[in-house]
Amino acid sequence: MGNRRIIARLAIVAALCLSGVPTLLADDSGLVVSVDAQHKFTKKFSADVDAEMRTRNNFRTWDRFSVGLGGSYKLNKWLKAGAGYQLIIDNDKEKISYNLDGSFNNWRPSYWGVRHRAYVTLTASYRLGRFDISLRERGQYTYRPEHETTRYDFDNQYWENTTVRSKNKYMLRSRLKVEYDIPASKFTPWASVELFNDLTLEKTRALVGVDYTFRKKHIFELSYRYQHVHGGLDDDGETGMHMLGVGYTFKF
Repeated sequence: MGNRRIIARLAIVAALCLSGVPTLLADDSGLVVSVDAQHKFTKKFSADVDAEMRTRNNFRTWDRFSVGLGGSYKLNKWLKAGAGYQLIIDNDKEKISYNLDGSFNNWRPSYWGVRHRAYVTLTASYRLGRFDISLRERGQYTYRPEHETTRYDFDNQYWENTTVRSKNKYMLRSRLKVEYDIPASKFTPWASVELFNDLTLEKTRALVGVDYTFRKKHIFELSYRYQHVHGGLDDDGETGMHMLGVGYTFKF
């Protein structure tokens, strides 16, 4: 009976977190693999270094790699502030333009680019029975430097150099996360919904997953992510996606 009650509660939590997703239709699927190392310097201050890689095109194409450094400070029992930086190397998708008659105009193959991202966060948490509920607000600024690439001109039938202009982007990310503390268990199931706002709602991410803690220092994560892009395509070329996630965190 106890296990059935736990499963029923988890199903309710997952349903509530996923209720904000308008559709489960996605254009692509991929994999997210992450590694994180965390160190607690004092009772209030901690820092971490992380790395991540992603695939797209139904797991067949490398999408991006990133490394980051961040820190957080516990303001009080329920509120925590943080800040960090990420270096992102991503594989920009190919781009094709057409003439008015429908014929090909230019084709720019996929290419690797660099982005710099800085962010600040504020996280409020609350314990309700065996549920841990947190709301994280994250403001981020992303800068893409100007760089050169090539494209093919179908009208003149030759390759030419082209400039991809620099780009600045501000984003507010609001995430609600619920974890359930199973009595006498090393497994912690969780679910979350995150909204990406850039003056308007750009995309929604919903995740469900489970963490396994080994000897308090090692945390293994398995998750599923659904991403819905409002309008079909965001400024970075991302579309709706189904993604599997595998993660590892080392605390020392």
